Amino acid sequence: MNRIIKIAPSILSADFSRLGEEVEAAEEAGADFIHLDVMDGRFVPNITFGPALIKGIRGRSALPFDTHLMIESPERFVDDFGKAGADILTVQVEACPHLQRVLSQIRQAGMKSGVAVNPATPVDFLPYVLDVTDLVLVMTVNPGFGGQSFINGVAPKIARVREMIDRSGREILLEVDGGVNPETAGVVIGLGADLLVAGSAIFGTKNYRESIGKIRGAGAGSL
Repeated sequence: MNRIIKIAPSILSADFSRLGEEVEAAEEAGADFIHLDVMDGRFVPNITFGPALIKGIRGRSALPFDTHLMIESPERFVDDFGKAGADILTVQVEACPHLQRVLSQIRQAGMKSGVAVNPATPVDFLPYVLDVTDLVLVMTVNPGFGGQSFINGVAPKIARVREMIDRSGREILLEVDGGVNPETAGVVIGLGADLLVAGSAIFGTKNYRESIGKIRGAGAGSL
């Protein structure tokens, strides 16, 4: 099965003093999505931004805004992020005791729904919500900070999620976030990922187009 590999630069690693320009530069360099990491300082030990910032940069790119909520009680803010311009809204399974309800709420708000799984979280829950899920995000670092190293022990989980998605017969994106660079990209693509989030591996380089190309092409031999 041929898969088209998509790249979502994470603005967490961008220059916040010129964020609009950074988003435009990522699009011009060939990005497929813009990845937005929303952190509340409670679910994860960091605070980033909220709907107001997303609304502020929405006009700077036509790319889908892939918004990852690393926050407690995300159901309280679904409509706010939809109105701000998020296209995909991903919530952490660990923060959602009523996951099916939240994923349905996201869709009802006009966005695609995603569920993220931390490195140590099993994925046994997944078959029960795939019918209301458009994206599964496997975290290959513990969320909260950019620039972390890929956790090798999470690799089998990527392959297992790929199998679950394929068995469902649904078109669901398998996204991987954490330590993705030209060296690790080939591994995760080979395991079944089709959407790769990269922060410092893109925004920490001088040539965004070249960096995106290297990440996208890393798994060419494994497809």
